Amino acid sequence: MSDRELTVLGTSSAVPTKRRNHNGYFLRWDSHGVLLDPGEGIQRQMRHAGLSAHDVTRICVTHFHGDHCLGVPGIVQRIARDRVPHEVEAVFPASGLEYWRRLRHASVFEDTDVIAERPVSGEVAALGGGSGLTLTARRLTHRIETYGYRLAEPDGWRMLPERLAARGITGPDIGILEREGRVRDAEGSWVGREECAVPRRGQVFAFAMDTAYCEAAVQLAEGADLLVIESTYLDSEAGFAASRGHLTAAQAARIAERAGVRTLVLTHISERYEEADDERFVAEASARFGGDVVLAADLATIPVPRRR
Repeated sequence: MSDRELTVLGTSSAVPTKRRNHNGYFLRWDSHGVLLDPGEGIQRQMRHAGLSAHDVTRICVTHFHGDHCLGVPGIVQRIARDRVPHEVEAVFPASGLEYWRRLRHASVFEDTDVIAERPVSGEVAALGGGSGLTLTARRLTHRIETYGYRLAEPDGWRMLPERLAARGITGPDIGILEREGRVRDAEGSWVGREECAVPRRGQVFAFAMDTAYCEAAVQLAEGADLLVIESTYLDSEAGFAASRGHLTAAQAARIAERAGVRTLVLTHISERYEEADDERFVAEASARFGGDVVLAADLATIPVPRRR
């Protein structure tokens, strides 16, 4: 199993269907487990996917329309019931604090103190992601305050074995060279990191739900290896999508193309579409985006693309 992958827990928009649960996405990133927009039925979907409350280290809610947050009571209470020992950071729009508190305490249960609330506000908010990661929230364009999320690791270096061997650098000295930027070789001469390595771009995951086409969405997705984005409608409903603050598959693809995304995942599909329409979503997106296009399906697992 990949250490960096997305498990899709639900792919519908406002109304679940027989084959599409309400929204829900779990991003496994090394030791991190990010649960994004947990809608109704999220606990059951997690069971189907082999995930437990102990896997969750962060909850991110983009906004407080029900299909993106009505699973919060269940997952919080499950974290409490299962006595999860580690901190679980909860990130959500500060303007929705009242709704978060209502969801957090929606019924009687034995509470837990591991939930750490992190309300976000402003156009851009950067939060520490842990282990060198950065979580950025960027405000999008919707009928209520909505944020997209971007998880990024810092750029690094890829060590080149042949160059290391040529300079006689082995063992622990390789790690020192990578971390500190220089090390002495066997003859006592300094060797710089750039002599034995090439820059390695950090991996990026981006998540954008419920937004009209906007520059902020392009900025959020800039250079993402994996972009998960709403594509509620097909082009034939572009006018209606705009009136509701949503994207079509083609608009989602335009965002991905402009942002230089590697893999585009389309989701948040309106209940008006049937299984026969699936190919149309992929076709309309592929006509405007040259990378990989995936139409999300409930309980699918999508790996974060390997580094180039």
